Amino acid sequence: MTTLAEALSQPFFQKAFLAGSIVAVVCGVVGCLVVVRRMAFLGDALSHAMVAGVGGGYLVMKLVFGLEAHAPGMILGALFSAVITVAMISFVSRVSRLKEDTVIGIIYCGVFAAGIVLVSVFRNHIHIDLIHFIMGDVLGVTDADLWISAVVAAAVLSVIALFFRSFQVAAFDPVLAAAVGIPVVVVDYALTLCVSLVVVSAVSMVGVVLVVGLLITPAATAYLLSDRLDRMMLLAALFGVTSVAGGLWLALRLDSAGGGAILLFATAQFLAVLVAAPRHGLLAGWRRRRRLVPQQVVEDVLGSILRAGGRPIALGAIAPHVHADRSRLVHALRNLTADGFLEGGAAGWTLTEEGTRQARRIQRAHRLWETYLARAGVPESELHRRAHTLEHVHDEDAVDYIDDLLGHPETDPHGAQIPEDFVHLEGSASVPVSVLRTGWRAEVVSVGDAARSLGFGAGELLTVLPRRDAGATWVVGRADGTEVPLTHAAADAVMVRVLATGSRPPAPFPPQVG
Repeated sequence: MTTLAEALSQPFFQKAFLAGSIVAVVCGVVGCLVVVRRMAFLGDALSHAMVAGVGGGYLVMKLVFGLEAHAPGMILGALFSAVITVAMISFVSRVSRLKEDTVIGIIYCGVFAAGIVLVSVFRNHIHIDLIHFIMGDVLGVTDADLWISAVVAAAVLSVIALFFRSFQVAAFDPVLAAAVGIPVVVVDYALTLCVSLVVVSAVSMVGVVLVVGLLITPAATAYLLSDRLDRMMLLAALFGVTSVAGGLWLALRLDSAGGGAILLFATAQFLAVLVAAPRHGLLAGWRRRRRLVPQQVVEDVLGSILRAGGRPIALGAIAPHVHADRSRLVHALRNLTADGFLEGGAAGWTLTEEGTRQARRIQRAHRLWETYLARAGVPESELHRRAHTLEHVHDEDAVDYIDDLLGHPETDPHGAQIPEDFVHLEGSASVPVSVLRTGWRAEVVSVGDAARSLGFGAGELLTVLPRRDAGATWVVGRADGTEVPLTHAAADAVMVRVLATGSRPPAPFPPQVG
């Protein structure tokens, strides 16, 4: 049989495909909730723990009723084992400090081991092929298996359809679900019971390995293609069916085990989607990274144009200041123009108001870092290079800390003016006198202990005068014409609100190196 159509003409293949599709659809739908809730390990635990249930069910039916390999009895035993496993996991998680994934690993291994011991000890009464239980035989499905899987699938899908909103809200935001009155604990147990039923009904047909694979892999594949749970479930069901069809055909072509071939096909399907998914795939991520311009390149472009002093600057003049190839530089200029930071074109670029603001932030960080490095003893020849690296660390809080640590210097080691803390000056919030430059007028808001003795009162108007003692002493003028010198601590303690009227505008910054 060289084609899927030829394979579908065979009765045994039709039955295997039907059984596998039923399992795949319900596993795909339930698996979406499992993936979203990060419960994948639980499905694996239940499937392994059922060895004890199947063995126990087989033993009870054999010794009590004299029935051998009674399918309903083994299914009830497996379901009982799954419920006991979940209850033990829940109990140990609540009463111990262990994380749930650790508890799942401990409990399911213990129950699985108990099942193996049970089958070994009562091997004269229990005739179960553990290899068949683990690997399954989807090509040897019986009518009873089909009926059981169909009934379980119908029941589980009905529960999910009827209570879809509750499952959805509880999966993504349990706190919100509890707030709106959804019984989160009941929903969790309902989902666990659905997973248990799916695993129990399918494991006799497709085995432990395949049922876990169908529970997780199609759902994970759908997760790469959709951000909506309902669409994700439809896609997961579709990927599950295609995995069964492709895997069965592959099993016939290669003369291999059906369960392994189905899971192999599902994995290949996942890898293909992982590479080609339009939004969350590897190729899409690579394309986004190619389109992105590194923040350091953006900041270098803004800084180089700011140093032009308002004159249009051409590409050739920008390139020496930016560590990027020409294509990336051109891409950065286009992005910055589209984002409203630059204006112009091939003849030259200038900064917009927002671009100037961002460039001044970078320039302030650069010159403060140069000042800091100079005081730390870094040779003057190294200042610009090292500060050029550190300027990209321009988090406002970090730069403000450096500024205060240095005593709010007005110039850098090269004599270039350091832009003042204009970010805080733009708002109406109060700022310390220490951050103001010469010419600002402000109204006192509050006075701390370090400046209490100077007699400033709330509402008093002050004018900032030139500093003294190489910038170590602040000077403010009062309304009566007197001048008051302030230490750094006192200048930090006087909180003021800059006046919108009568205050000087920020001083322009001439083009300078750095």
